[in-house]
Amino acid sequence: MFTGIIEATAIVEKIEKRAENIHITLSCPFTAELKIDQSLAHSGCCLTVVEISDDQYSVTAIAETLEKTNLKEWNIGTEVNLERCLKFDGRLDGHLVQGHVDKTGTVKNIEDKEGSYLITIQYDENYEFTTVPQGSITVNGISLTVAESNTGQFAVAIIPYTWEFTNMKNLKIGEMVNLEFDIIGKYVTKLMKKNVVL
Repeated sequence: MFTGIIEATAIVEKIEKRAENIHITLSCPFTAELKIDQSLAHSGCCLTVVEISDDQYSVTAIAETLEKTNLKEWNIGTEVNLERCLKFDGRLDGHLVQGHVDKTGTVKNIEDKEGSYLITIQYDENYEFTTVPQGSITVNGISLTVAESNTGQFAVAIIPYTWEFTNMKNLKIGEMVNLEFDIIGKYVTKLMKKNVVL
């Protein structure tokens, strides 16, 4: 379980194709603190640390993960948002995030608001889950508040700190991003489809 509050960014150092999987080696500021079998969210996708060597560590993305996320578009040098799993003795600063990417979206527009940025993201309008104004959404692992919500599209406002500290500053129009919709909203949607009275 995660919170969507990014701890640091990592840089992709090496990518190896292994059968249908991809083995990815990265470097990050806290590599020395990592352990084998530890869960780590990479731009919102929970991956397990499988190797650690000096100042680098490796994870493996299986075919299903590659199909559902933007990991298939990573290259050597790609900057990735990182978050270690939630410790239950601390404050929950973001929202409850599973690290399970629901689907990808596409950056439609990036607007400089002179002090913040408004990013509009599109996704399949027939997708079963949606956003609500002032609700929570995770974009590339970042816990964000929905500023605008429409069918198959939403916008989020990015403060300067988040823009500079995460890989948001690297986004370009047309780029694919990982999306995880709010877990509470997903449960409510499922229950409503079953006509369960809340």
